[in-house]
Amino acid sequence: MKNFILTGAAGYIAPRHMKAIKETGNNLIAAYDPNDSVGVIDSYFPEAEFFTEFEELAFYTNKARKTDSQVEYCSIAAPNHLHAAHINYALLNGMDAICEKPLVIDPESLQVIENAEKESGKKLFNILQLRHHPSLLKLKSEVESGTENKHDVDLTYITSRGKWYHKSWKSDVSKSGGIVANIGIHFFDMLVWIFGDIQNMKVHRMTHETASGIIELKKARVRWFLSLDINDVPQNIRSQGQRTYRSITVDTNEIEFSGGFTDLHTESYKNILSGKGFGVDVAKSSIYLVDQIRKSKISHLEGEYHPFLQKNR
Repeated sequence: MKNFILTGAAGYIAPRHMKAIKETGNNLIAAYDPNDSVGVIDSYFPEAEFFTEFEELAFYTNKARKTDSQVEYCSIAAPNHLHAAHINYALLNGMDAICEKPLVIDPESLQVIENAEKESGKKLFNILQLRHHPSLLKLKSEVESGTENKHDVDLTYITSRGKWYHKSWKSDVSKSGGIVANIGIHFFDMLVWIFGDIQNMKVHRMTHETASGIIELKKARVRWFLSLDINDVPQNIRSQGQRTYRSITVDTNEIEFSGGFTDLHTESYKNILSGKGFGVDVAKSSIYLVDQIRKSKISHLEGEYHPFLQKNR
């Protein structure tokens, strides 16, 4: 049994980390979040210590290191802009780190955390759960064993958000990295993982709520569309009371990966604990891609573009 601490315990994704720690037979000894709405901890680790000040967590952890309660792992589910600082703290204080995506929100931070890994001798792992999804593993195998011809891929992800979103850290590009980092990062990682290196790209839209463009990869031409706007959800889906729409088509064939999408953190933890996790080198390509997308000039809608842009042309 390994001992864990958790940062960002009040966040949306934190319960998946608690569940994964529990299901892999390990123990959460302490958690931190400035927000104290963390009653969910009782469902997993009611005996865990909880702190609303990071300094208190650091003091507790350093004290535990001098006793029999050695802390082996720090799980990081804090807001995106805090990832690099929490990673640094964990590594330089004798813990391996398991961090939510995006690992960091800018390439400059990559060098900082790589230096911390080298200095500490500890390891950093990124949660990239789509790499464990059976449907996507099957697709990757088919692409690798197929011809060298490029596939035509459409990626559409709409996850509508209410007014609260625009008052949260997630709507602040300096804290979240914007829509392409906050909700797009795992899809961009998945695309590069399956279809290979980036060759070219265009960005057709970039706002707080929507982003879209084309990415040319070694084995695919990808038209992608991300949105937080309920109005972008297809009417037939909305009429069923659903607020999310997720679709990937490869050469017009729909890839079904909705099932199990939210249940892959435990699989990620199993791989990390067995020494097979995804480190900084794996996460780099999507971080650089997102940064490049954010900094790109907006291209006119001509030639190829995602079909969801047609209604607003």
